[in-house]
Amino acid sequence: MSELLLAKAHYPVTTLGPGRRAGIWTQGCTLHCPGCLSRDTWDADPDTAIPVPAVLGWLRSLDRVDGVTISGGEPFQQPEALRELLLGIRAWAPPEVDVLVYSGYASSRLRGSAWSRELLALCDAVVTGPYIDRLNSPDSGHLWRGSANQRIIPVSELGRKRYGDAEGGETRPHMQISVEADRVYYIGIPRRGDMERLTERLSLSGVHGGEVSWRP
Repeated sequence: MSELLLAKAHYPVTTLGPGRRAGIWTQGCTLHCPGCLSRDTWDADPDTAIPVPAVLGWLRSLDRVDGVTISGGEPFQQPEALRELLLGIRAWAPPEVDVLVYSGYASSRLRGSAWSRELLALCDAVVTGPYIDRLNSPDSGHLWRGSANQRIIPVSELGRKRYGDAEGGETRPHMQISVEADRVYYIGIPRRGDMERLTERLSLSGVHGGEVSWRP
């Protein structure tokens, strides 16, 4: 049994793939892309470790799941836990539930080793490539990608059906706001300047933030 360094799990997620999804964010990433929205997931904090079966139990408790999105952090930096998680999802999920995994590694690197190819084969689609801030345009149509260099790569037939056609034909990304305890979470793919605008709107509504994960 593996343990996964887990930053967050949330349902429903409607901004990182089609339909109502379960979102899983891993903790720990050494890529440190400048402008990353999720700087709080960089440190591989051992206190965030959770048994993979506990994550799978949470998934099984959910109703009407159209897909599972795994992001981070960098999921591929926890290969053993990611493999156990993906195998568990495949054992639990009906055929129509797709798995989308985000990685900051280029697809050539992910396909360059046997262990990562094994992980890719358990996905329906992957979003690959580092986030590059200057390639995040306010008027871009990158619905499920942060910057223009990133690629959505369908892996399975279901992946080709759901992710192979211009990101669903939509042109504008969406953001969710989740408030849990004393924290506000932004879920989705913001365009440049969106975070400042969202924070300002929340402040005008009486929700005032302190430290944020998306500024150095």
